[in-house]
Amino acid sequence: MSGLTTRVAEWAATGRWETVNGHRIFVRRTGGNGPLVVLLHGYPSSSYDWRGILPALESTGASILAFDFLGFGLSDKPTDVIYSLKTQADIVETLIAGQPALLIAHDLGDSVATELMARDIDRSLTFILNGVMMTNSSVVIGKANLTAAQKLLRGRWGPLLARLISPKVIRKQLAGVFSAEHPLTKDEGDDQWSLLAHNGGDKIIDKLSYFNRERVELADRWEGAIRNWPGRLSVGWGGQDHISGEPVLNAIISLNPRADVTRWPELGHFPQIEDPTAVGRLAVTFTKTKPPGSSSDS
Repeated sequence: MSGLTTRVAEWAATGRWETVNGHRIFVRRTGGNGPLVVLLHGYPSSSYDWRGILPALESTGASILAFDFLGFGLSDKPTDVIYSLKTQADIVETLIAGQPALLIAHDLGDSVATELMARDIDRSLTFILNGVMMTNSSVVIGKANLTAAQKLLRGRWGPLLARLISPKVIRKQLAGVFSAEHPLTKDEGDDQWSLLAHNGGDKIIDKLSYFNRERVELADRWEGAIRNWPGRLSVGWGGQDHISGEPVLNAIISLNPRADVTRWPELGHFPQIEDPTAVGRLAVTFTKTKPPGSSSDS
């Protein structure tokens, strides 16, 4: 596919496109016959972010589903839809197709996870949700420190700013959320831009920012899900995240003191890219932990 780096093109060749509600969604299904683990990526990236932890997860025998949300990565990027996270949650439910599942999420994916948790509370969820693992995000929007660009993109000037998006701008924004110990590499910047720009995604980046409005409008529902969902919540957090750092983590802990918390003090906003070994280790522990009430040999 033209415009993609060689590395991203090789990644694309390992997956396929599945049609969901009339749109092509890039999907990668790997692993064994163990519990289904679903990876929910962040903004403005894609399932490619998870590539470094896949070998560790696959070693557990889990069945792994990674995919690109509508509008992101290698999935379709229509210009005439509202990119609601409720729509993205619908896609998750369709792809899971009623199987019991574990969710591992990052950034935007954390809010999709909270919508699914809220549906579980409402008893409208179409699958058994056995656990959720969250990583860095502005899931509690009132405690996040959004960049000026993030604030502009979700407002009236968003369409104008989207026209000014360039590889240089995206690399600068991404570099600003990586830690000093694990800086953004040139290859990673090239890969991320090629995925964003694929099929004109850079031109709709303001539309893709709609979720930050929803995080305000639906705060009671989504933060209430963190507080009231009775299932197993695991949290892994990079301490060098200047957007969604310690204040957001503390808010999650306040909402759900039962959560299992792992801190990575030296990592930034993309811990799964910066140190896939550390994140993979937590993901394996999370995957292998039996849900409450399950038998030891289930």
